[in-house]
This record gives sequence, C-alpha cells and structure tokens, in this order.
Amino acid sequence: MSLMKEFKDFAVKGNVMDLAVGVIIGAAFGKIVSSFVNDILMPPIGMLLGSMDFTNLFINLSGKPAATLAEAQAAGLAVISYGVFINTVIDFLIQAFVIFVIIKKMNELRAEPEAPAPIPQKQCPFCKSMIDIAATRCPFCTSEQ
Repeated sequence: MSLMKEFKDFAVKGNVMDLAVGVIIGAAFGKIVSSFVNDILMPPIGMLLGSMDFTNLFINLSGKPAATLAEAQAAGLAVISYGVFINTVIDFLIQAFVIFVIIKKMNELRAEPEAPAPIPQKQCPFCKSMIDIAATRCPFCTSEQ
C-alpha cells in the first residue's frame, strides 16, 4: 500500500473528521464565551465594584507612569496584566462547566437502561417448570398450587 493511500485512509476516517469539526466548533465556542465574559458578564461586575474595568488592571513593573494597560503596552513597559488573567480564568471556568454539562448529558443518553427486575418465580412441584410466585395454577401442567 502506498504512503499516499495510507494517509488518505487515515485522513478520511471518521475520528479525524470528528476531531476537525470539534476543533472548529470549540474555537467558535471559545470566542462566544470570551465575548460573553468581556462584554456582558464583567461590565456589571466592574460596575458593582466601583466602575472597575478588569481588563485595565495591571501592575507596572517599570518606574515609568502609565494610566492604562493599553498606554503601558504601547510604551513597551513591563507589566503584569492580572485583569486580563482574571477574565481568562473566568472564560476557562465557564467553558469547562459547559463542557462538563454536555458530557454528563451525553453519558446519560448513552447509558443503557437498567434491566427490569426479574419476576420472582417458584418451581411447580408437579412438572418442575418455573412459574410466577403469585400463580395459583401452573400454566404448563395446569396443576393447582
């Protein structure tokens, strides 16, 4: 078998295609969650904390003054952007929780239903067939129980 044919067989297998689709959807989902955190979730939290903009929280490691993170980055100053880190952690927690819920639901759907409990039975003393424990007559030999 040629190397190209082997590669083609590998590339068109369902698992590789499923992985590619998963990566594309995951990237889009990540953008949605990032937008949710940055544009919807963090502004009200910042407002509740006194009009704080989390993306603008930073520690200036240089001795030069900078009013905003963008100004410090434009000037090439060394900074620790802990506000951006907080947003990224919140992004991760939301994505991890959503993935957990999706996988939990998928596992519930995949789980095989439990088999019904077996009906309690007894042995007919005449024909030795197994019959329902509540039976008053054997369905096989018709003897009374």
